[in-house]
Amino acid sequence: MKKFTSLSSIAMPLDRANIDTDAIIPKQFLKSIKRSGFGPNLFDEWRYLDHGEPGMDNSKRPINPEFVLNDPKYSEAQILLTRRNFGCGSSREHAPWALDDYGFRAIIAPSFADIFYNNCFKNGLLPITLSSEIVDNLFNYNGEISIDLDKQMVETNDQSYNFEVDPERKRRLINGLDDIGLTLQHESKIRSFEKEHFSKFTWL
Repeated sequence: MKKFTSLSSIAMPLDRANIDTDAIIPKQFLKSIKRSGFGPNLFDEWRYLDHGEPGMDNSKRPINPEFVLNDPKYSEAQILLTRRNFGCGSSREHAPWALDDYGFRAIIAPSFADIFYNNCFKNGLLPITLSSEIVDNLFNYNGEISIDLDKQMVETNDQSYNFEVDPERKRRLINGLDDIGLTLQHESKIRSFEKEHFSKFTWL
């Protein structure tokens, strides 16, 4: 998993509340269990004017010029700015996979659905909860936003905002540790246990 320490980027403003995981990555794209390849279909039903299916050449599909993801101004954005209850609906882990594969590293919103929030940390994304008033301010801000996970700070040119994050989740992100990485931290103990166990139970 990619480490997250700090980030400076413009934010893509997605001014909608209650965005569910089926909007983030529609159900027809869930056949793959690889973590990559979902970025081209992020927000597929809003991003394109036709119906998307796996295997389509997205470069030939008609795009929705009114959807913010298609605005060239935000093509390099690594921060997604959105409204309350982001990531509601089904618990598909493909949603953070798609956001990460597209290039987002952090999401700022007043609130998140619990399962989606947890899945973000497991996949290297930083979900930041700030008040609705602060999010309103950020929607009206057009410059670059800086995020420092160690200091738990979001900064613009003239404002700074603290955010809360669980210490263990913070440690995992800073060190790039997903569940497998956490397990591998104890690899020597695991191998020692296996060696001792099989020496006692040779019939296994």
